[in-house]
Amino acid sequence: MKILYDGSFDGLMSVVFDCYEQKMVPTAIIKMHKYQPEMFDQVQTVETNAEKTKRVIDGLHKKMTSNAFNQLFKAFHSEFDDIELTIFNYIRLVISTKGYIGTDYRQEPILRIKQVVKMMNREIHRMHAFVRFQLTVDGIYAATVNPDFDVMPFIGEHFRKRYADQLWLIYDVQRDYGIYYDMQKLQTIHIENPEWTANKKIKDSLLADKEKSFQNMWQQYFSSTSIAERKNMKLHLQHVPKRYWKYLPEKSA
Repeated sequence: MKILYDGSFDGLMSVVFDCYEQKMVPTAIIKMHKYQPEMFDQVQTVETNAEKTKRVIDGLHKKMTSNAFNQLFKAFHSEFDDIELTIFNYIRLVISTKGYIGTDYRQEPILRIKQVVKMMNREIHRMHAFVRFQLTVDGIYAATVNPDFDVMPFIGEHFRKRYADQLWLIYDVQRDYGIYYDMQKLQTIHIENPEWTANKKIKDSLLADKEKSFQNMWQQYFSSTSIAERKNMKLHLQHVPKRYWKYLPEKSA
């Protein structure tokens, strides 16, 4: 049985509830927009239900630590094709086992969640390091990113604390949404203007004049302080993978 759902974490929790209530064991749990019908598929669609979601989450909090639950939430945002079924099987283990199972890596779902969370944490750390804000003509410090995973829900608080006195926006151009800080609160936004970015970067026409001058000076500084004789490209790529270069002003010259 393949289960289709709306792609949200709450929707996945509703899937868990319905599977237990109806005694279903899914072979796959798939986001509706990703499903491609096959000839002999048995499919059931599960609608997100707030009450069902709450009952599952409340039950999990009784069986596992807050940190373990947060790891499930983080793993969900990895967007791997197998992650929904992995989380479902993890939850089955949690419900059916007495005591703490979070470090029983003999169990495939537990090991898989640990591996995925490790990859997520690495990508979050890289976003902390490689996000480059640019001042726009409307006074907002903006940055575009294209992370491997959907890490936006996990990076906002870091930048809120670091840039508490500035208006800023970080926009995921692949997933087409961003987080905006208005110096009071964080909010999720979607930019409908298709002209806002060019080649998945902020268009030069939207940058403030002093931002362009600053970038030129930064590029000159970066170039002048580089020592060609000490260049170690292999090591450099380990610390700054090439896929992030397009967002770094010092690499765009």
